[in-house]
Amino acid sequence: MAQEVRGVIAPGKNEPVRLETILVPDPGPGEAVVQIQACGVCHTDLHYKQGGINDDFPFLLGHEASGVVESVGDGVTEVAPGDFVILNWRAVCGQCRACRRGRPQYCFDTHNARQKMTLKDGTELSPALGIGAFADKTLVAAGQCTKVDPEVSPAVAGLLGCGVMAGIGAAINTGNVGRGDSVAVIGCGGVGDAAVVGARLAGAARIIAVDIDDRKLETARSMGATDTVNSRTTDPVEAVRGLTGGFGADVVIEAVGRPETYQQAFYARDLAGTVVLVGVPTPDMNLELPLLDVFGRGGALKSSWYGDCLPSRDFPMLIGLHQQGRIDLGAFVTETIGIEDVEQAFARMQAGDVLRSVVTL
Repeated sequence: MAQEVRGVIAPGKNEPVRLETILVPDPGPGEAVVQIQACGVCHTDLHYKQGGINDDFPFLLGHEASGVVESVGDGVTEVAPGDFVILNWRAVCGQCRACRRGRPQYCFDTHNARQKMTLKDGTELSPALGIGAFADKTLVAAGQCTKVDPEVSPAVAGLLGCGVMAGIGAAINTGNVGRGDSVAVIGCGGVGDAAVVGARLAGAARIIAVDIDDRKLETARSMGATDTVNSRTTDPVEAVRGLTGGFGADVVIEAVGRPETYQQAFYARDLAGTVVLVGVPTPDMNLELPLLDVFGRGGALKSSWYGDCLPSRDFPMLIGLHQQGRIDLGAFVTETIGIEDVEQAFARMQAGDVLRSVVTL
């Protein structure tokens, strides 16, 4: 029997979000109902609200979440009721060509719950990234649940569900940052700062944070950046080159998702260096680069989906590093808020006043 719970929906493009009663069905085969304990307010949710992902309104927002499994459907063996889990939006299939080649982090057939959550009048909801976790409870595919140590704070654990994992993974998994490398990170919000943390964890010798907001640059320095560049007043390409012996960084991570900042990343890298795009662009954006420069500069131009993570491998590992004091995931939590405060949290995000607001339930 479907349960009635509270959920935050985006009813239409650029309309204020609303707290509504939603219906969560009992889990079917391969599905799980999770009682949400914490969910970060991620920029991707704002993209959904603004119509920057698609127009499948109304959306049930929220995806960067942790909670406790309440019930599971037939055939579920990986998690059980009572397990503390982090939700992920790339549940691997195990059968596609990427999975069969031993590269499940690139799975081409990730899946979500088959059943739909709805409003009370029967209107079907589109859950953000297949999760929809600005809600007391949500329905997901069981493969979207990764069991972790329940001793960790839910507000901290949930951050690995999207932004923090995306940034750390962009440095470690996609960028393959190595000991002694120079790294530049363009855009120092939550994802960019996580990339700084990932670069530091990987042993980078120089980590250059680039942003237009001095407050964000100071935060990036506290996360491990060795140098900062305010690109509002300084040419970031020349600044990065100047800090790397005139050559450019070995790895440049673009955490904004705009053509102009991608071009900066492209020219701020060393010859044969790597550019990693982890910032999410919108459908209307186009990139123009001289093809001769793409050829002549060599190296690699990569996109990082979810930090190329494998949740079953990376989530427990990063939680363990946090518990050992080797990374401070709690530093990403600026504030905890109620489920009714999501619209105000979006405004604070756009103003650059927070690193992460986290809804706690």
